[in-house]
Amino acid sequence: MSEIIAIVGSSGEGKSTSIENLDPKDTFIINCIGKQMPFKGWKSKYVLADPRQATGNYFEVDKAPEICNILQHISEKRTDIKHIVLDDVHYTMSNEFMSKALEKGYEKFSELGKHMWEILTKARTLRKDLKVFFLWHDEIINENFVPKRKIKTVGKLLDDKITIEGLFTVVLFTKVVKDDKTKKNSYYFVTQTEDGTTGKSPKGMFDDLYIPNDLKFVSEKMNEYYN
Repeated sequence: MSEIIAIVGSSGEGKSTSIENLDPKDTFIINCIGKQMPFKGWKSKYVLADPRQATGNYFEVDKAPEICNILQHISEKRTDIKHIVLDDVHYTMSNEFMSKALEKGYEKFSELGKHMWEILTKARTLRKDLKVFFLWHDEIINENFVPKRKIKTVGKLLDDKITIEGLFTVVLFTKVVKDDKTKKNSYYFVTQTEDGTTGKSPKGMFDDLYIPNDLKFVSEKMNEYYN
């Protein structure tokens, strides 16, 4: 089975930037919102994929069936790819919800949950040498009057029936620290639960509570740990 990793945080806290150091030769980005990548020269590194020729390493799509097809294609046909990044994956739910905003009834929420479940299920059953990074926005909820920071969803189906974080072995939350003297921000991932987050990672996988917001670093530490 493939490995799935959740990267969770608010907009502007370094999720997409964390892609930068991955090798474009073995990385495929599925951009679920179509925004520009926030690192220099990305268009020269990530080229629109052509499934007929099994070339390219980038695609823009927010529909669950198409995403599942791409994941399966990469698993079967693109043995050169070792990392898949689903950037802004929560927009597969948000965009579908907005397109059905005027529809009455709760069936649409069931569809949203089912489609995200299909993406998660497909991502977990790919080639064993693949890592699939899910880059999510977070949300703050109150649980027994205590703030809790978790993966953002639309509707209650996924939260009530499935704890999404439970499907992942590694859930990393963003952390931004401002230096009081320089006023500059430093960007990290948090490797364990902190301040009400649902973050986690296996014992001893990462040496520190805060690690660089760098998916290459995360991938290498996972390889070291498991192998």
